[in-house]
Amino acid sequence: MDHITKTSMQVTDDNYMNTFTRYPIVFDYGQGSILYDTEGKAYIDFLAGIAVNTLGYSHSRFTNTLISQSRKLIHSSNLFYTAAQAKLAKLLVENSAADRIFFANSGAEANEGAIKLARMYFYKQGMHRYEIITTTNSFHGRTFATLTATGQNKYHTPLEPLPPGFLNVPFNDIEAMESAVGEKTCAIMIELIQGEGGIVEAQLDYVRKLYKLCKKHNILLIFDEVQTGIGRTGKMFAYEHYGIEPHIFTLAKGLGGGVPIGAILAKEDIAAAFEPGDHGSTFGGNALACSAGACVMKILLENDSKLIKECASKGDYFKDKLEKLQNIYPHIIVAVKGKGLMLGTQLDENIDGGNIVNICLDKGFIINCAGNNTLRFVPPLIITKAEIDKLIATLKDILKSL
Repeated sequence: MDHITKTSMQVTDDNYMNTFTRYPIVFDYGQGSILYDTEGKAYIDFLAGIAVNTLGYSHSRFTNTLISQSRKLIHSSNLFYTAAQAKLAKLLVENSAADRIFFANSGAEANEGAIKLARMYFYKQGMHRYEIITTTNSFHGRTFATLTATGQNKYHTPLEPLPPGFLNVPFNDIEAMESAVGEKTCAIMIELIQGEGGIVEAQLDYVRKLYKLCKKHNILLIFDEVQTGIGRTGKMFAYEHYGIEPHIFTLAKGLGGGVPIGAILAKEDIAAAFEPGDHGSTFGGNALACSAGACVMKILLENDSKLIKECASKGDYFKDKLEKLQNIYPHIIVAVKGKGLMLGTQLDENIDGGNIVNICLDKGFIINCAGNNTLRFVPPLIITKAEIDKLIATLKDILKSL
């Protein structure tokens, strides 16, 4: 271990709060889909900063945009207009089901804002409806409200009492959702593919019945697209796979290509519930973050959304390779799940997924293990089939050794 690596690790451990279990690696730079550590070792990245680095690393057009914008203006405040914010707002509204947008700094902030907007919508109509129904194994963030909305008790217990007004029911269970709806219900909030929950897809029939349920009871439907949005599933937004439009949806992660940004998007009548003073953000929608987001969006949309279509085709290719591995090792791989470049292989409960992650890392591949012992693959959208083949060959060797 060289001096820079050892010093960086030691200084971090001495000064940073003990909130992360880190691997003993210090990254220095990236190029394409590859990260290089301070000792020069290369890693093909199938995690992309947890579905964040849409365009990979050192993308010339993206980095030149950041350089150009940072030389002009990074931040002013939302007391004034900026061209960068206007540009990104227009791109998102014109290419989605939404009519209005609000920019935040993260997925948790975007989801927090969506919860506030849903409650405010009914408050402004003189209706005391405030309950949000979410699902088991979901993940919506780490603020108090979004953590309470998250359907995983391990996050709840140490922080009780939690904010009231949240109900949690099994995922993909329409009967349970129908039973949970009451006179205080204002919204249903789900992920269309649960990321942290282990790449679990919302079933087509389930989502369409949720839409009808919301319409029947005048409930708002909120989609958390923090991880599924921005081309990740082979569509610009995952809701496009289901043929319906939500009242509210949220974005973050891939939108900024690595620069922190979040967004709440809503239909006109819902968005109108927010008036000056109801919501805000100091840093949200700053010029640098919005320039980053606009660049990502323009690259995804150009040439008839070529990169998104490639994401879909590479996702099919990748999934087919994973399913062939499952056919060879059915006693190890229980299921192959996901859409586009948001894929997972659920392992038998007797297999240590964390150990496979460690072996892959040693062999120069970055993956991770999410809920239900599922290996999660969310690479940059620019990943190549050749890089996918290299990972598959490595996984095949690892599974053979098991």
